[in-house]
Amino acid sequence: MPIATPEVYNEMLDRAKAGKFAYPAINVTSSQTLNAALRGFAEAESDGIVQISTGGAEFLGGQYSKDMVTGAVALAEYAHILAEKYPVNIALHTDHCPKDKLDGYVRPLIAISEERVKAGRNPLFQSHMWDGSAETLADNLEIAQELLERTRAAKIILEVEITPTGGEEDGVSHEINDSLYTTVEDAIRTAEALGLGEKGRYLLAASFGNVHGVYKPGNVVLRPDLLKELNDGVAAKFGKASPFDFVFHGGSGSTEQEILTALDNGVVKMNLDTDTQYAFTRPVAAHMFQNYDGVLKVDGEVGNKKAYDPRTWGKLAEASMAARVLEATQNLRSAGNKIK
Repeated sequence: MPIATPEVYNEMLDRAKAGKFAYPAINVTSSQTLNAALRGFAEAESDGIVQISTGGAEFLGGQYSKDMVTGAVALAEYAHILAEKYPVNIALHTDHCPKDKLDGYVRPLIAISEERVKAGRNPLFQSHMWDGSAETLADNLEIAQELLERTRAAKIILEVEITPTGGEEDGVSHEINDSLYTTVEDAIRTAEALGLGEKGRYLLAASFGNVHGVYKPGNVVLRPDLLKELNDGVAAKFGKASPFDFVFHGGSGSTEQEILTALDNGVVKMNLDTDTQYAFTRPVAAHMFQNYDGVLKVDGEVGNKKAYDPRTWGKLAEASMAARVLEATQNLRSAGNKIK
């Protein structure tokens, strides 16, 4: 199937919310990791989301120029061609973008989609994230209003992060403390500024103790029940039941029950990066250790071309990451739920 149209993406999110499941949003940094993500979704018979962070886009742009927009556009165009060979719907998304990178990343990408839509085509990306969690909520929402107006016109969905997620993601870091919990007042101010769909659709990355990076279950206090409090608080004021489409950030190491509670409380998208990075790299490391005398020209020998051929270890990496994506779809209940 081709990359999801705006209409299909909206249907995907509506089905997830109604069915209390979520789509894994898989960070990719190369054609190999893109293939792994697409393969995992296809094998799971799950629609899904592929996303590119600012750091991923810079890497994709090549280390000669390190141009984020070039990297993001190149992979998106490649994904539009590649996805047609997979029997699932895939939405393209850009991950965390802080204020100092908006002009070098999200705003130019929105402009590209604006031109595509004016020409009667679909947007290049289906959603973009504005990460204003390092700003005051007032400044965060003011920028979100500007971006939401543009994304709505370009048939794009905006993702906003209104309060901090702990840990570090592409240079944006927050301490792990009590500020990692969004309040009902924060949610009400968001609804007042951005509306509840009438000004454009947006996804809400609320904080309920989430932390980016690597941690073991129990090391971080997650409160996915908080999402119900946010929905209920806003619903009571504005009269719209279950008003938010939530995003689960920093989910590595979450327990099964924490994930299920988050799904029951309105999460429709869960980011996955750390776990899939490890899944991709682990078989490569094993191959290198097990075939060190083949991948290296040890003691003047010539090595083994078949051992150091990137296709040899690349296939192992793809298969491993695809399996982790499939597992994520099962955990998030999206497996078998593709749009027919």
